[in-house]
Amino acid sequence: MSYSTTAISDQYEIAKELTCYLQSDAIEISLVNMDTIERQYDAHYTAQQYLYQLLSGKLSVLRVTLSLPFESSRTKIEAVRLAVLKAAAVWQKKQNKQSETASHAVLVMDVHLTDDNREHENGVSDDQKYKNQRVKHHFGARYFMEQLVLDTDDSVQRLQVFSWHDWHSILKALQTPCELWRFLDYHLEQLKNAINGQVPSVETETALVAQFLNRPALFAQAIALDNALIKYNIQDAPNPALTSMTLAYKNQSITAQMSHQHLQQAAHLWSQLSAQMIETSRGNHIGNDGKAVLANEVTHWQQQLLDESLFSRHELVRTLYKHPKQEPRLQQTGYVVHQHSYESLGRHYVLIFYGQDIEGHHSKKTIQPNLSKIAQDVATRLPIAELHHVIVLGIEFIKEAEDTFMDIDLWIQPVNAMTQRERQLTKQLQQLKKQTPK
Repeated sequence: MSYSTTAISDQYEIAKELTCYLQSDAIEISLVNMDTIERQYDAHYTAQQYLYQLLSGKLSVLRVTLSLPFESSRTKIEAVRLAVLKAAAVWQKKQNKQSETASHAVLVMDVHLTDDNREHENGVSDDQKYKNQRVKHHFGARYFMEQLVLDTDDSVQRLQVFSWHDWHSILKALQTPCELWRFLDYHLEQLKNAINGQVPSVETETALVAQFLNRPALFAQAIALDNALIKYNIQDAPNPALTSMTLAYKNQSITAQMSHQHLQQAAHLWSQLSAQMIETSRGNHIGNDGKAVLANEVTHWQQQLLDESLFSRHELVRTLYKHPKQEPRLQQTGYVVHQHSYESLGRHYVLIFYGQDIEGHHSKKTIQPNLSKIAQDVATRLPIAELHHVIVLGIEFIKEAEDTFMDIDLWIQPVNAMTQRERQLTKQLQQLKKQTPK
């Protein structure tokens, strides 16, 4: 156990993205028997629960901040840390006993050493002379094999415990809520295997998340959706980029390292573009019905955009950045690209690249007022029974001096559940209406 004053910023993309899934403000929590522990060790703790409703399920994060006197020994720190962990496990076991939905429960423990208690009373010491150090500590599978065995078979409990540093390192590495959810699945499985087999697969959480991100299984969801799109005749053959990346990861080639960098860069860019699109749409985007997009709708839109995996974001960004390389004729007239999500089979993208001809069929002047109509039309025509959202992006590349900027108009259309047969009948009805003379 070492001491560190180095902090990891909360301001990287996934920390911001998770806030749009937050169900309410932080909930103050009281843990059992902690008043006794505080008196015994001259400690102070606070506990807040953060509840997130991700599209994959419910995520509960219990953050416990523990402050101890600066001169505390390692034995004392460990004793209090273990007491907090046990109290949190008892509290968690009482939560959501009847819940049948997919869920993950996480405990993040943040341990500080301070020279006195004035910071708890006033927030900051008047003379600014007190010391405040964050303790860099770890848990990992071996801790639960040797110090405290959690019941990983208990479907109610399943508490996953991380130090502050490890949790934020994990968030920074994973980058997307989708990968975070799957990592928690993987982490729980590895913890269970380590406890049952008495041999941890890796010694640290940092190593475990690296192992998670370097497996070919990272693309399992994308491959499943790729096969489904072929089955629905949305595409003719497997996605070449998906095939090559999966093989590279399987063979652990140098190409895999390059692919990982591309995935990370694309995730970062998609996060930025999503924020830009949402900000543009917030409160001033008018649909065909003349109504502005409401605040709760904006949050829903934001969730749809951010619920994309590393590979799905890679494909969306790759499609956007192909435009400057298109032949001049296409850039002049404009064109449409259909791109499906590789995270959710029911989310379909229509990317309309505005033509430079302002009076053309694909000009911004023609397309922008009709984004919602286009979304509704595509929703009716797509033969995917699982379809739940159609996302239309109107994309304009703006050149200023030597720089090129991207401006994106957005419309997201929820789609009511339909059977494939219902979609086929609706499509046939539309065709008949077109053939009928006015």
